[in-house]
Amino acid sequence: MMSTSGVVGTAGRYPLRPSTGPRAADLTLAGSSLPLTGTLRVYTCGITPYDVTHLGHASTFVWADLLLSLGRALEVRTVSCRNVTDIDDVLTEAAGKRQRHYDELAVTQEFLFERDMTDLAVARPDLSPHARGHVRQVVQLADALLAQDAAYERDGTVFFRAPEGLDLAGLTEEEALAALGEFGDAAEDARESAYDVPIWKPSPENHPAWPSPWGWGRPAWHVECAAMAVGAFGASLDVVVGGADLAFPHHAYQAAMVEAATGAAPFARRMLHVGTVGFEGAKMAKSTGNLVLVRDLLAQHPGAVVRMLLLHRDWRAPWEYDAAQVAEAAERVEALHAAAARRSDEGREAVLAALVDDLDVPTAYARAVEDGGAAARLLIDLLKV
Repeated sequence: MMSTSGVVGTAGRYPLRPSTGPRAADLTLAGSSLPLTGTLRVYTCGITPYDVTHLGHASTFVWADLLLSLGRALEVRTVSCRNVTDIDDVLTEAAGKRQRHYDELAVTQEFLFERDMTDLAVARPDLSPHARGHVRQVVQLADALLAQDAAYERDGTVFFRAPEGLDLAGLTEEEALAALGEFGDAAEDARESAYDVPIWKPSPENHPAWPSPWGWGRPAWHVECAAMAVGAFGASLDVVVGGADLAFPHHAYQAAMVEAATGAAPFARRMLHVGTVGFEGAKMAKSTGNLVLVRDLLAQHPGAVVRMLLLHRDWRAPWEYDAAQVAEAAERVEALHAAAARRSDEGREAVLAALVDDLDVPTAYARAVEDGGAAARLLIDLLKV
């Protein structure tokens, strides 16, 4: 029977070692080969801790967790990093509305987020950098960009000069400029180009502020992630994980800033842009209020069911949530556990091969249920269901 607790704890129950022993891992990700010959370094764009976790957030973190579990199953050393953006105007505004200090609100919301991740069996990252701890690195990165003529200063604001060939993630120019406005990067008169974005901004009253060569101020969003990633991994890493809505502008500018400052390219060998989750006809977002909260789902369903709901699909495809899918996920978990009870040593390599091929969970699941036994137990451990 499937556990009715918040988490089905299977980690360590079944051996994850491939039956043929250690070998070179050649993962296919985002349609391209990603050879893994040493360490799999994964940076996941984490939270801005001003509100509770919804299903769209959870999808990103559960997929990142699966990627890291697969790396370990292939006997590749993994190093995971998930940041906390605890300097952000959205956080400051939310704290003001609640009459709380921004860092107090951030700590509270981060605690609630970590509780949700624990109940979803998402492993804690090896590194958890916070923006507040990387202000000095932001200043250093801004200095480096200024020295490379990849940035310029106007009245205390430092702007990143968008490079030619900036990755617009398939957006038209009109769509890209609209996305910049949506994320608070709309053009201002002081900018040389509408695509230039702030790195350092003067702080008005009641906003957090730190000293810098350009006066008291605060870092902007994209450069915070750039500084935290460089602090964790240096000039390059293997995979950046985040929602598809972060491909532009956030990940495009993060990569462009690091590459311009360090001269090393590419910043990330692959980007895992997880498909957005929709609800009631629109992308699930705090701004629209059409949220399905992880805490509400976990109050009614085991964490294993929520994980199966998120993972039994193409990771890059957007999808629309409805309650009937939760029942389907529960049935899949039950079927997988029933298959695991059968006596069979077949299918483990086929399950691994499906996951190595672009994290193809549906194919791995079908093979695990068909072969049962060791194949199903392996998938239970990898999916943590």
